Amino acid sequence: MFEKRVRMEDSPTESTMQLDLLDIDDLLRFMVEKQASDLHLKPARPPLLRLNGKLLPLKTDPVPPDAIPTMLDKILTDRQRAALKDMQAVDFGYSVPGVSRFRASVFHQRGTLSAIFRRVPFDFPSLEDWSLPPVVEEFTKLPQGLVLITGPTGAGKSSTLAAMMRRVADTRLVHIVTVEDPIEFLLNDNLGAVTQREIGCDTPGFSHALRNALRQDPDVIMVGEMRDAETMSTVLTAAETGHLVFSTLHTNGAVQTIDRLIDSFPSGNHRQIRQQLANVLQAVVSMKLIERKDGQGLVAAIEILRRSPRVSKLILEGNLEALEEELESSVSYYRMQSMNQSTAALVLNGAVSVETALASSSNPGDLDLILRKFLYQSENPVDGGDDMGQPLGDFSKILELQEIRQRYEESQERHKTDLDAKDEEIQRLQQALAQNSEHVDSNDGAVERLRDENSRLAQQMKLVRTEYETKIERLNDRIRDLSGTTATGGEPSSKTAEPVGAEPKRGFFRR
Repeated sequence: MFEKRVRMEDSPTESTMQLDLLDIDDLLRFMVEKQASDLHLKPARPPLLRLNGKLLPLKTDPVPPDAIPTMLDKILTDRQRAALKDMQAVDFGYSVPGVSRFRASVFHQRGTLSAIFRRVPFDFPSLEDWSLPPVVEEFTKLPQGLVLITGPTGAGKSSTLAAMMRRVADTRLVHIVTVEDPIEFLLNDNLGAVTQREIGCDTPGFSHALRNALRQDPDVIMVGEMRDAETMSTVLTAAETGHLVFSTLHTNGAVQTIDRLIDSFPSGNHRQIRQQLANVLQAVVSMKLIERKDGQGLVAAIEILRRSPRVSKLILEGNLEALEEELESSVSYYRMQSMNQSTAALVLNGAVSVETALASSSNPGDLDLILRKFLYQSENPVDGGDDMGQPLGDFSKILELQEIRQRYEESQERHKTDLDAKDEEIQRLQQALAQNSEHVDSNDGAVERLRDENSRLAQQMKLVRTEYETKIERLNDRIRDLSGTTATGGEPSSKTAEPVGAEPKRGFFRR
């Protein structure tokens, strides 16, 4: 045993913890305090903590080889000690009251004892906290079939599966039976009833527990991990009998998961397994954690394959290459997406840097092509990410935004075309108005000339009228003169006497 001051090496602060005795519970409390995901104990090395995906040593002396058995003996049960002696390794669950629950793996390596503890919080994240695409929640509402959560160690498979089981228990009147090795997250009854069985404690093995589970009136069955062909076969049979079954596999993608399931059986059974998978497989959710751009932890890239008529047909035919293409081309309608598409969504949402995304991708060339279609063509790429509650890795949201942008651009183009047409119409009307204005101006000149001519003619007519009136007046005067002369005048020019009694002749203008 030894006494040491323990602190994180390369930590931003010199936070320390004084240990009177290097106790496993104290190390686990320190691990939770630092928010580490794993604690590694190896002989002749300081304890190691995994922080944000990086394994960092504590600033303390190496742990003596004889100290680890003494530390672990305090938390092992008799059954676990016997399993460790017989199998050279044992997995179990362990809790520190008021701190956290842990999944422990104790094993021999190089003839010495080592141990690794994975932190399993009492209050684990919900589906919303995990920032998963909304389609994942739909899988918890399925009446039957098989849903697989896959990914490498530490990708969040168990946490995601526990979050899905909690959603089922909170929203459905069902009986949930879980088979785990060991039990990690503790599920409580709500609308649904939960039965949790641990391998080695409540049941001897997965296959035996699954066969028993079918007689325990289950609606939903959760298998912690499908480790062998016998467990896989039992899981497929349970899904075929009308149950909704959830499980996990250590694979890196949806297509690889299907290939792994088929290859776990003898070649003579491949046709039967493909037929079973085509009938019962509802979804495969593959996860991978990538370091965030801001350095504040990790974010999940999610690959999603879900049931569709073509997917079932391709599985039955064993055409896995076409299945990969179908997965990438069914984003909009079925909300499927590949790992590269999800990683591209993380980059476009500003959660992950381009360099980190390309380094984490198993096919960086394909990812680079996807990014070129979006990021490199954008004049204003996104600099910052959204909150963790948003589905940052949901590529369907990126396509929706792209479609909205395309419709907006088309609308802007139509609007521009309409504006150009209206501008042309305005120019034409302005030209017509200018021509009409010129015509009006010319008409105004003609009118003015006509008015002048009319005024001249009116003046001329006035003069003519005056002249004629003067002439008429002179004529009238002459007539009057003539008329007066005749009435009073002298003798008639003829010497002929008028007949007696005849009326005397009157003047020509006599009145």
